[in-house]
Amino acid sequence: MRWDNLGDDSAAGTALFGTDAVITRTFDTPEFRGITFHEVRARSIVNRVPGASRMPFEWTVNPYRGCTHACVYCFARKTHSYLDLDTGLGFDSQIVVKVNAPELVRRQLASRRWQGAHIAMGTNVDCYQRAEGRYGLMPGIIEALRDHANPFSILTKGTLILRDLDLLVQAAEVTEVGISVSVGFTDRELWRTVEPGTPSPERRLDVVRTLGEHGIGCGVLMAPVIPFLGDRPEQLRETVRAVAEAGATSVTPLVLHLRPGAREWFFTWLRRHHPHLVGRYERMYAAGAYAPTWYQRRITRQVHELAAEFGIGPAHRGAPRRISVGDEPALGGAPEQLSLL
Repeated sequence: MRWDNLGDDSAAGTALFGTDAVITRTFDTPEFRGITFHEVRARSIVNRVPGASRMPFEWTVNPYRGCTHACVYCFARKTHSYLDLDTGLGFDSQIVVKVNAPELVRRQLASRRWQGAHIAMGTNVDCYQRAEGRYGLMPGIIEALRDHANPFSILTKGTLILRDLDLLVQAAEVTEVGISVSVGFTDRELWRTVEPGTPSPERRLDVVRTLGEHGIGCGVLMAPVIPFLGDRPEQLRETVRAVAEAGATSVTPLVLHLRPGAREWFFTWLRRHHPHLVGRYERMYAAGAYAPTWYQRRITRQVHELAAEFGIGPAHRGAPRRISVGDEPALGGAPEQLSLL
């Protein structure tokens, strides 16, 4: 594997770790069978987002690379190629763990040069994927952010975030905290095939409900809306209804996008499960990674109309919200926090 001269978001960034820092482990337990963990001591963890990015934040923390959620559409698959790892099954089963992430975050926040900028997490792969249950990196990261009253946001599909509920409540008392859960659809058959390693949509919505009950308003990123498989009006209605019943503060739709790395893996899946749709997808995504603008606008309009009907609204773009326990949570979040997708 190519470990040297590796940046967190590009193939030619600042070196994060060297070959002498890598320990490879496997665990013979049912939840980790077939998965290899590469434990590394990273040289940096708080990473600046490239200037050309569409993301509305400048800094990210990603304690893992690769993801056992195994979502067939995940755009982060391409990053595994920077390590000479496979972007298909390898992305799902070869997980890089930055075991010193909490101490690096604390060190960065204590630096005189750090200005207290917002830090987004879950923007590359899910920081609450199954590996977090064994490595437990997020409590230390949240504690550091809390202790320095540094604003942050988390985007996740993982129910494990509830393990850290007390820490999130504590952090929300001293700084801006934004939590979003990704639920693109409630169709169980679709979920089992495109997101096989994730908790069910119902369990994710339980996370939204539980966070709200503890004074932490939680938005839902309705992503991805999958053309021809999850975009029928009755499917959109059912999903928005379920989001509203969970008490989400906002719902923000995002249509499936297929960047290099994800595109090839998704089309492999599509040929296996829905071969009759391959031609339609080739035409829809002929111009690049994104569905046509007219289609994206149609989905957005439909979801926003349904959200208004069920009493929730689209998330405002911009900075995350300040959440104080006991206060009415404001709409917030940013629809571009999409790196799980």
